Amino acid sequence: MIFNPHKLGIHKVLKHIPLNAVFDAPYKRALKKAVNIADLRLIAKARAHKMVFDYLDAGADDEISLRRGKDAYTELEMHYKILSGIKPPLDLSTKIFGMDVNLPFFGCPTAGNRMFHWEGETAAAKASEKFGTLYGLSSLATTGITEIGAIHSGPKVFQLYVWKDRELVKEVIAKAKEGGFGALALTVDFTWYGNRERDIRNDFSIPPKYSVPQMIEALRKPAWTYDFLSHEPYTYACINTDVPADSLAAFVNSQIAPEFNWSDAEWLLGEWNGPAAPKGVVRPDDAKRAIEIGFSSIWVSNHGARQLETSPATIDVLPSIREAVGPDVEIIMDGGVQRGTDIAKALALGADSVGVGKPYLWGLAAGGEAGVSRAYEILKVELDRAMGLLGTPTVADLKREGPSLIKRRGSSIRDYPDRNAHLRGYGGGIV
Repeated sequence: MIFNPHKLGIHKVLKHIPLNAVFDAPYKRALKKAVNIADLRLIAKARAHKMVFDYLDAGADDEISLRRGKDAYTELEMHYKILSGIKPPLDLSTKIFGMDVNLPFFGCPTAGNRMFHWEGETAAAKASEKFGTLYGLSSLATTGITEIGAIHSGPKVFQLYVWKDRELVKEVIAKAKEGGFGALALTVDFTWYGNRERDIRNDFSIPPKYSVPQMIEALRKPAWTYDFLSHEPYTYACINTDVPADSLAAFVNSQIAPEFNWSDAEWLLGEWNGPAAPKGVVRPDDAKRAIEIGFSSIWVSNHGARQLETSPATIDVLPSIREAVGPDVEIIMDGGVQRGTDIAKALALGADSVGVGKPYLWGLAAGGEAGVSRAYEILKVELDRAMGLLGTPTVADLKREGPSLIKRRGSSIRDYPDRNAHLRGYGGGIV
């Protein structure tokens, strides 16, 4: 018999012993001192169980796409204008899925938020409401549609996987409509489960398998462990609260429909009958076809570099997709964003809005709602500063003038470890 403290009812006892504040105190102090998203990542790493942090932090295979997705932004220079005559406050408002928001970025729908912190999706929804931006809920969320609807009264998008069971699909999207979700995102890059090798090495499972290595790690991370042990076990609350969140990979592999195709997507659009985007587009021809069959928007994404290794950096394919669909089709982009300057570059190169995943989840793992809010605040301040220095007082100005502001830099001898690196085949000559 596998030991399971929740089945023994330990959480019902521990919830009356308020030690969470004691264990979380050092991380709350660190959170207040966090300067950037990288700081939030380090706090999350210090607080969370290793298998949980690595599940959040990792990419597929050798994590080449993960690194490239972040590094791609460093190849883009910001050619700012001077003496633009603008003054604060700048206008960061825009529309996402036709709905008014105060910020051009938002938290992407992500699975199983309660594994990072007991507040889970409620923390992210509250932070999104606070900042007046879109909230995205995953169909593999650990908080229900109704609960989120009661927390976040503003614009919301519901994310759906390509499930085998059409009755399940119809049931879930009906709940989403009733819960006030005004847009649908169909994840189209998840017909197979990606090879996340950190998860394999860590023997990742929810709940933990309570092996000796996992229990030793749990003792090293008392804040996360007490959080986990003193609250109710997770379920996939948007699908069926009777389904325990025992193993993300096993559940997805049993329900995912690899055979899902364009005709199935058309059927889904007919069932939804509202604003919708295919989430996971990296090719211009796929973007054009999606619009032709009835999607209102395009979501450029490679699933956080967690699926197909060496898939392209989304910021690199964004301009070609904008060119393919024209100026009037809404494009959402996510992938590799860790700075407000990254958001500015994406908006300038063709995105209408930008999704962030890891940044707000690092904040969540670091400190619940306070951590998510800190992530949003950091990115908002950085984006505001970038737009001010670029000379673009509104999101519309940034999008309109973007091509003249963002330029891809050429390689330089300064990119290499020493002045003779080019002689060993690492790049061009001295400039």
